[in-house]
Amino acid sequence: MIGRAVGYSFATTRDLLAKGLVALGVTPNMLTLAGMVITAGAGICYTIGASDDFAWTLALPSEASAFGLGAGVLLVAALACDMLDGAVARLGGNGSKFGAFLDSTLDRYSDFAVYAGIGLHFAVKGNVTFVLLAMLSFFNAFMISYTRARAEDLIDSCRVGYWQRGERSAAILIATFSFNIPALLIQQAIGPMLTALRRVFYTKAVIEGKSPITDPRQGSLWLKVRLWRWPRMTLAYDLVTGINIAWLIFARITPIDPIGALLAG
Repeated sequence: MIGRAVGYSFATTRDLLAKGLVALGVTPNMLTLAGMVITAGAGICYTIGASDDFAWTLALPSEASAFGLGAGVLLVAALACDMLDGAVARLGGNGSKFGAFLDSTLDRYSDFAVYAGIGLHFAVKGNVTFVLLAMLSFFNAFMISYTRARAEDLIDSCRVGYWQRGERSAAILIATFSFNIPALLIQQAIGPMLTALRRVFYTKAVIEGKSPITDPRQGSLWLKVRLWRWPRMTLAYDLVTGINIAWLIFARITPIDPIGALLAG
């Protein structure tokens, strides 16, 4: 499977880097804080140029800048910190409960920095519709994490749903380097909402003493054809992921403002 090959390569590279950082005396909390600061820088870049194309020449044309590219580069560095802090904790034997709490808390701030920057960009342009989509995207990201955290006070685990943090982070990166933030906002204002709702219904079922099927391979035909419910490292998951990636790259969305036009009357 594509997912299996990518996952193995990623884990191997991550652990090699983590071992080097442990040898240098870098702690998990250092990486967590560094990731947050770098993400704030990316948010500033989004504020200035979230909907711009990349200027390939020194003579900057209208609606083109290097800020979108800058946001992408900063996010790569921030996500590297986010992925390495856990590996450094594991391999260095210096993980802590507070470190896990700090990591989870600053992840929410990072989500806010990205979508606040994008929202401010469209606010400056006077586009009410895409400001609302940015708000919904952040709300969905927050609710996915909140529903899991609250559910796991009541049940053992609530990791169901397609749009986990890894998928959402990858979507932001792909859209940023594709200079297609409008397509990202439409996707993230809708898709992750379904993951949050699934966690609500899953938690309800478990509390009521039911045993909801989390792996469609063990369920009915109706479950099997709902490809977005399949776990990572399956062909169905790869197909759904490919469709989401294609949307972010090829669905060139013009950021029109129907809500703003309606409010203007």
